[in-house]
Amino acid sequence: MQTRQSIHSDHAKQLDTEGLRREFLIEEVFSPNKLTMTYSHIDRIVFGGIMPVDSPLTFSNELGKSFGVTYFLERRELGLINIGGAGVITVDGTNYEVGKAEALYVGKGARDVSFKSVDSAHPAKFYYNSAPAHTTYPTRKITQDQASPETLGDASTSNRRTIYKYLVPNVLPTCQLVMGMTQLEEGSLWNTMPCHTHERRMEVYFYFNMKEDAAVFHMMGKPDETRHLLVHNEQAIISPSWSIHAGVGTQAYTFIWGMVGENQVFSDMDHVAVRDLR
Repeated sequence: MQTRQSIHSDHAKQLDTEGLRREFLIEEVFSPNKLTMTYSHIDRIVFGGIMPVDSPLTFSNELGKSFGVTYFLERRELGLINIGGAGVITVDGTNYEVGKAEALYVGKGARDVSFKSVDSAHPAKFYYNSAPAHTTYPTRKITQDQASPETLGDASTSNRRTIYKYLVPNVLPTCQLVMGMTQLEEGSLWNTMPCHTHERRMEVYFYFNMKEDAAVFHMMGKPDETRHLLVHNEQAIISPSWSIHAGVGTQAYTFIWGMVGENQVFSDMDHVAVRDLR
């Protein structure tokens, strides 16, 4: 498990490229037969990738000790979106078949959670977010059709995209975790521009569906002093509440967003006009 500490905005603007990448970029999310995990001190979010190939993977009992509890989800909720082949997630003895572009919410208190692929030649790739939780809500599968889709943008501004909101209040209840997936149409390159911040929530972006030679220029920093990081396929970016989070790619791509913080109001954003960016 990697641990990333909170970074003050005054500190961040003094970092060079290597420093920014070290603090905010996670370069390896998926690895065959491994469960990766990053623990951020920003709102205590945990995220990573689970890629079972030859045998099932599980959150070990030892993992709970890292969080000062008996088992990982004793005081946490979990959200997962599968970007790979069909898989099966077993939660305390109940099996959930989760296909590509489908999600699973796992409520606080689930003790035994394991992951396997239906076909090892086409392994599942479960990208997950986890947040502290105060109560238990039912574990539930969400298909892409159930994910409250919304199409925004325009081809003329290179940002035509569909936002699939999987873990949001009008789809199912969670304590604080909000997750979804944004898919850009062919020929569109920009996400979240004009940009925004939300002081009341942090966010993690996970970029995928990119070719080997493609990249996204991810914009971050305070609106009056922006920076950028080059992000490649299946890499993630931590976005503090003080930072903008937007990007432009060398081709169309898809990304999963996850937020935790004070509220679950998707539209609670502090918008920044393009003319005011520096």
